[in-house]
Amino acid sequence: VQLQASGGGLVQAGGSLRLSCAASGTFFDINDMGWHRQAPGKQRELVAHITSGGKTNYVDSVKGRFTISRDNAKNTVYLQMNSLKPEDTAVYYCSCSRLGKDYWGQGTQVTVSS
Repeated sequence: VQLQASGGGLVQAGGSLRLSCAASGTFFDINDMGWHRQAPGKQRELVAHITSGGKTNYVDSVKGRFTISRDNAKNTVYLQMNSLKPEDTAVYYCSCSRLGKDYWGQGTQVTVSS
């Protein structure tokens, strides 16, 4: 499975961005999908996670501002990010699990200016 993320960029604080991540190929058995981020000098953290059935969870710092969703027909996961803050600046990575293996996308930079 190859994951291709897009949608990052530079935005002012309070702005919005929508990240997308599509899995290549035709799969009917992708399980969990998620978004992670890594800021300079910090460990990678899970931002949001969605199961194949649509159950979601979020890290506390983004609750109420970010929304994760997926389109199973397209094997695509999205992250709508609203009310962005400078501390959201990071490289964002998408991930998925399939048949017991985890896969990662290449990362997309999100920079929020104050």
